[in-house]
Parts: sequence; C-alpha cells; structure tokens
Amino acid sequence: MKIHASLPFDRTDAPEEFLQFEAVADIGKTLEQAGFSGGNVTDHPCPTGRWLDAGGHDAQDPFVMLSLLAAVTHTLRLQTGILVLPYRNPFAVARAAATLDVFSGGRLTLGLGAGYLKGEYHAMGVDFERRNEIMDEYIGAMKAAWSGKDFDFQGSGYSARGNRIRPRPVQRPHPPLLVGGNSRRAIRRAVDLGDGWYPFFTGQAMSSTARTATMAGEEDLVAGISYMRQYCEQVGRTDVPPVFFGSVTRPGEEWDPQAIIDTLGRFAELGVAGTAAHIEGRTRPEWCDNAERFGVEVLAKLD
Repeated sequence: MKIHASLPFDRTDAPEEFLQFEAVADIGKTLEQAGFSGGNVTDHPCPTGRWLDAGGHDAQDPFVMLSLLAAVTHTLRLQTGILVLPYRNPFAVARAAATLDVFSGGRLTLGLGAGYLKGEYHAMGVDFERRNEIMDEYIGAMKAAWSGKDFDFQGSGYSARGNRIRPRPVQRPHPPLLVGGNSRRAIRRAVDLGDGWYPFFTGQAMSSTARTATMAGEEDLVAGISYMRQYCEQVGRTDVPPVFFGSVTRPGEEWDPQAIIDTLGRFAELGVAGTAAHIEGRTRPEWCDNAERFGVEVLAKLD
C-alpha cells in the first residue's frame, strides 16, 4: 500500500517553522528517507473566515508547493489532495499539470474534487450549484488538451478551436486522476472519468460549515466501495478503480502504530491501494521526528 504524508505547509500559525523553503527541503528529505510514497497538498485559495474559525485550515497554492517539493526530492509522488477543479479554467490546469509532470519526471498525481465550500465558490466567481456539471466538463476538457495535438472543445463560456498544449505530460495518457468526494455522484464520476476514487472522513468543520457527503467511519467506506463495484458492473467497466483514502490518521489524535497497521490491513482487504497520514508537530524538527517514527513503527512493518 502506498502511504503519503499530508504536508504541513498550511501551518500559518508557525511561519518560521513551516513557511520557509528550508522547511520544504527538510520535510521532503525526511519523507523520502522514512519510506513515504508521496506528499499531499490541499487547495483552498480563498476560504471563509467562518470555516477557518470552525476548524478549517489555510492552504498554499498547490502547484507552487508541489513544484518546490519536486525540486528537493527524487522519488516522492506529488499529489493534489484535492484540487478543486471548478475554480480554474481547465486548460490552465492542464498546462500547469503538464509542466509539473514533465519537470518532475512523471511524478504528479491529480486528486480532483468538486469542492464543498459555498463561500469560497462565491469568492472565486463560480456557480456553486453547477459544480458537479462543471467538474465533469473540465475533466473532459483537460483530457482533450493533454493529447499533444490540436484540439477542439466547446465548454460552458469558453471554447478551444485548434488549440495545442505541449509538451504533453510524461505519464500517458495523463497523470492519474483520483476523483475526490464521498457522494454517489463522485463515485460514479470516478468510474466514468477517473483512474481512482479518493474518499475522506468528514470532520466537524465540514459538517457544520460546508456541504459535503458524510463519511463517518469504515462502514461508510465499505458501503461506498460496494456501490462503486455495482456501478462498474452496471456500466461495463471491468477494472474497478483503486481507492486512495484521504488519511488514515486525523489531526489532533494520538496514533497507535499497531492500530494503524491493523486499519491499513483492513483497508487493503477492501481494495484500498493507498492513503495519506497526518503527522503532528509543533515545530519542524518535531514534525520530522514524528514522520521518521511513523516510518519505523508503521511503514517498515507493512507487507
């Protein structure tokens, strides 16, 4: 199973520890040495203060952060977890993704989601009620752009007429697309348009200030995987998309190594191919120490 780390560069409460280029270098080196498969960044370009005060978090620009991480690492996968796709023109995203994939040697994974913060949608000037339709459309637009050939695409309020984006991504036909979200619509999108499903447990901040489908525990994950398999049979997809789970650990919770190993074992039996882990740390050295400890106590003991 591939285990990523959720990167701590959203820690605006400790800028001297985590908002420095030296922090990216130290953390990237630590993760590679500890045995992590990748690093994940999230995407909130303009969240509401209400959501932040209820337990949300800041976020840096995902493509900037993953480019910095690519520059100081050699093997780590670079994953958006998630990129709220409707916020940006799909061809701008396709260009940024292709650039990062080329210059990182094919290490990009795109976790994509429709998002759930209505106030952020308003700030970005995008219709919240149409986010699912926009999401489906934009995935199609990006796939057309990644062909490396002149392409035509008619979108809602934009059109490509013989446009071309080069170079193509190193990964063919494009970087893996993990479709985020817990709803049945998100699961169908993962089957119809994606390369994997990317669910996540929902916390109090999401349930009280955002609109997103609930995933309270493993029983909801089991139900989601069951529905995905049924839908694959319905539409004739023979390869069930792999599942990459949002995080096996939660912020603020002390983790028990054996309990995590047991959980990962149950996940693997369900068909989960990867997950992230949240690492605690008030300072950069403490964060790196905990990441190293996770490597010794968890990663080194996985089959």
